[in-house]
Amino acid sequence: MISITTAELYALMTAIIWPLSRILALIASAPILGNPSLPARTKLGLAVLITILVAPSLDSLPQVDPGSGEGLLILAQQVMIGGAIGFTMRIIFVAVEAAGEIIGLQMGLGFATIVDPQSTSQVPLIGRFLGLIASLAFLAIDGHLIMIALITQSFTTLPIGTTGLSAISFSHIAHWGQEIFLSGLQLSLPVLAALLITNITLGVLSRAAPQLNIFAVGFPLALAVGWLVLALAVPYFAPVLERMIYDSFNMVMEITHLPDIIFP
Repeated sequence: MISITTAELYALMTAIIWPLSRILALIASAPILGNPSLPARTKLGLAVLITILVAPSLDSLPQVDPGSGEGLLILAQQVMIGGAIGFTMRIIFVAVEAAGEIIGLQMGLGFATIVDPQSTSQVPLIGRFLGLIASLAFLAIDGHLIMIALITQSFTTLPIGTTGLSAISFSHIAHWGQEIFLSGLQLSLPVLAALLITNITLGVLSRAAPQLNIFAVGFPLALAVGWLVLALAVPYFAPVLERMIYDSFNMVMEITHLPDIIFP
């Protein structure tokens, strides 16, 4: 007959529950893997698989009852760490969608929206298109594998315990939020510049020929110019998106205190 003491049961539970909570929080908040269209069972199965592979390499865990107040505090810390890592990487995708929203508004497509399965909300058509390109770029550079590697390495610099992210890490995350506006504006600048020139030209034409119906001409012209410039600019988005994704990985390494910044 096999007998298990309470201490051994607690040790077994904590060896799985605490790492699983950090990894599951990452998968729930990270891009691609956190897509709501991905079945919950798949997410849970992936998190359990990664936990089983990672758990044997973890340092000694705190000898704390997982149901006690201190145990629940540790659980909350793990969820916060995993969520912060996923949130940091998702900001890049929000910036890309913001660029698409800016472009769509200037082209006159602000009313054309589509359901985004990643955010389960209505996003502009151009934003969804650029979001798909960003997702493909993320998968092309093995971003999902690098993300799993980072969460695995975070257990060495942020071991499981009552101490979680530092105030400096939260400050980095807050400042990282500016990338939504900075990167979004950078991605949309080529189309914005072309549409600005188009609007100036239409303004001059309306003054030179007042009888010209500027609304009947301006709307299709802005659409044509916007789509043309966007088609010409899309091939140049790849290196920009790659740099943005690597910047997000570097930011994750900073907030988790990983010693070496390995990305360009």
